[in-house]
Amino acid sequence: MAKKRKIPQRKCVVTNEMKPKKELIRIVRNKEGEVFVDPTGKKNGRGAYLSNDIAVIEKAEKTGILNRQLDAEIGPSVYEELKRFVEGHTDEQ
Repeated sequence: MAKKRKIPQRKCVVTNEMKPKKELIRIVRNKEGEVFVDPTGKKNGRGAYLSNDIAVIEKAEKTGILNRQLDAEIGPSVYEELKRFVEGHTDEQ
């Protein structure tokens, strides 16, 4: 019998729920201090994960939790990109 592969789990920084990595969106701060959405989940840098959910992203924006998690100033453009990402990826996969 084939061994079932372990699904990598990550924690959403807003809801604190553990979820399969592919249900979350990774946001990265690289060494240069740039913050961006990492759809591949493989870029180098300090990463934080958010649930693929508009409400969670809006909450993250209001509370500024990503600023604390990534120790960086996160501009509105990052949140815009996250929202576009969620809207474009709701039913896919």
